[in-house]
Order: sequence, then structure tokens, then C-alpha cells
Amino acid sequence: MSTPRRRAGLAGAALGVVAAGVALERLTVHRAVRRKARLALDAEGPYGTLRGTEGAAVAEDGTELYYETDEPEPGGEELPFTVVFSHGYCLNQDVWHFQRAALRERGDVRAVYWDQRGHGRSGRGPAGGEISIDLLGRDLRAVLDAAVPEGPVVLVGHSMGGMTTMAFAAQYPDEAEGRVAGVALLGTSAGGLADVTYGLPSVGVKAVRRVVPGVLRALVKQTELVERGRRATADLFAGLVRRYSFGAARDVDAGVARFAEKLIESVPVDVVAEFYPAFAAHEKTAALAAFDGVPALVLAGDRDLLTPLEHSERIAAALPAAELVVLEETGHLLMLERPEAVAESMSDLLARILRAYGSTAPPVQPDRPHGRPDAGAGRAPRQAAARRRSRPADG
Repeated sequence: MSTPRRRAGLAGAALGVVAAGVALERLTVHRAVRRKARLALDAEGPYGTLRGTEGAAVAEDGTELYYETDEPEPGGEELPFTVVFSHGYCLNQDVWHFQRAALRERGDVRAVYWDQRGHGRSGRGPAGGEISIDLLGRDLRAVLDAAVPEGPVVLVGHSMGGMTTMAFAAQYPDEAEGRVAGVALLGTSAGGLADVTYGLPSVGVKAVRRVVPGVLRALVKQTELVERGRRATADLFAGLVRRYSFGAARDVDAGVARFAEKLIESVPVDVVAEFYPAFAAHEKTAALAAFDGVPALVLAGDRDLLTPLEHSERIAAALPAAELVVLEETGHLLMLERPEAVAESMSDLLARILRAYGSTAPPVQPDRPHGRPDAGAGRAPRQAAARRRSRPADG
């Protein structure tokens, strides 16, 4: 076997290194039994089945970006803003399943969920095109133009989706300051991702990073071979997903854990490879200033190995009026692991935004064409970010 093919085969077995970190977990159940269990969970799991009104935005390079809109219950009172959800790397809009269900139950929220390019139902983009977090920020602008052409918005981003939100603010600060009524940043980072150790000894991480560029090139050149390797290592992959997605992996519902696997499995390996280099260059701390003064939520799991808690603490430090909520015994996919705690924090954020507006939406002001509340309206004075810890009680 040639060297490139050997490297591609190894890359397939090690896809979890690129997609979700590096780990090994002892496998103790017979492979056939595990496969049957996965099939049963796939057949019965309700997660990711919620659908809304379909739409498509067109990015600057012609890429079609798929989104869905959930409208509030007819005849009821509607919140004076639209909540827009941006998902993370190797996921898609369905990762917001529990939050989507909670907002539908409220019945007063217009919400937009979209798939980032290369993920879910969105297009891939031109062959050979470079992926950057800034490009994703411009994609978000295209989605807003198509799905929410006017009126205030609340931006919610997890992981890469949070970085996308920051990149939008960096490139369109006037629009961010004029339109964004509130922001929620979940399990994300404003920069410094090249220093993350994924819970491993720093020496080992440095060694891995030295070989990653070559592995990525092999992934792209030998996609079919890598996909076969990925399927052959499904059991190892499941262990990796659990370790790097959840803080209390053994306590996570089996259906939820399998749902996370399916989301990550659905992303083609060459998309994984194309996006990976963008994270090292991400640095958007200065862009957070565009969100200063609006109600903000920074939500983090204390066992997140991909975007560690200190990254959320740095974001909160740059947004003095933000509320920092730390979910204990919780990992990176906090919206799946602790849905009730996330729903509570999101509900608190929406209530704070409504207090900033007053009981109803204010008239549009000439100097604020997109309807964000005036700079002093109901806004809390600058102070240290509020911090509270939430213990797991969701079950």
C-alpha cells in the first residue's frame, strides 16, 4: 500500500481526533450487539425530527444556505424579536432539538435555525474555496437578510456558531449594534484555540498538531477509503463522541448519545478537514464590544474539553453586563446534556431582553432603523459579569 493510502487509512481510524478530540475507550460489548443497539436507537429516537418552514439564503460565493423558521402560535402575543440559532462544527441545526421544543411550547417566539455551509442541508461551496470563520460570519449575514430582513434579532451560537456570531459582529459592527437585541454564546471561544489541550498532556497535543496538516491532506485525497475506516471504527468513534461531548458520559441517555453520534457522523470527512484549520486563526475578542450593553448570556460546561471553561470566562470578562452560567459536570454539547438548565437560562435571557424593551416592542427610532432598544432603555449599568453555577438536576 502506498504511503498516502496508509496515511488515509490511519486518518479514517483517527477521525475522532479531528472531529472531536483524542481519546481511547475500552470496548467491552460484542460488536454485533452494539450495532443492533445503535439501529434500535436510530429507529426509535425522536431527536432531530422537528421541522419548520424551509427557506434558503445565498452566500456571497453562491452557496445555498438552508434554514427553517418556526413561527409563534397564531393569535397570541409575539415577542418583538426573532431568535436565530447557529450550530457548531460537525453538527447541524437539529442539535437544537430540545431548545426548539421548549420555544414551541412557549408559543410566542419566532425562531430561525440554519445549517452552516457543508453541514446538514446547506451547500458545500465552490471546490477549493477556503473556509474561514469570517466567511461564516458573512454567511450569517446572508441568512439574516433572507430570513429576518428587518427587525431586531437575538443571536444564539454554540461553539463554531458562537464564533460565527462574533465574526458577524466584527465585520458588521453597525448592524450588530443596531439590530442585535441580545446574544447567547454557548460553549464557545473568542480565540486561543491553538492552546487547547483536549484534556491531554501538552507534549502529546503538540505532537498531534505537527502531523495534523498531513493527515488532513490524506483525508481529502482518499475520502472513500477514510469513510470505510470511519464505519469500521464506529465503536471507537462512539466512545470518542461520549468523552468529548458530555461531562458525565456514563449518565447520558443512550438515545441522546446516539443522536450526537449521528449528527457528527453525517458530516463528510472532507468537510471536517476543510473547516479544521480555520479555528487556529480565530481571534474575535475585540468584536465582542459590539454586544456590550445588550442582555447577554455566556453558558459553559465545567468539563468542556473542546472550548474549556476559561474561554467562556474570558468572553464574560469582555462583556461586563453578561450573565455567566456554569453547568457543573457538563461537557461541550451542553444543549443535549443539560437541556432543562439551558432552557432556564435562555428563558431568563429572553425575560431580560423584554425588560430592556418594556412590555411591548418600542416604535422604530430613526437613528436605530432595525429596532434595537435605545442605548439607555432598561439597561443594567456596567458591572462584573454575573456568575452562577448550575448543578445537574435534569436527569
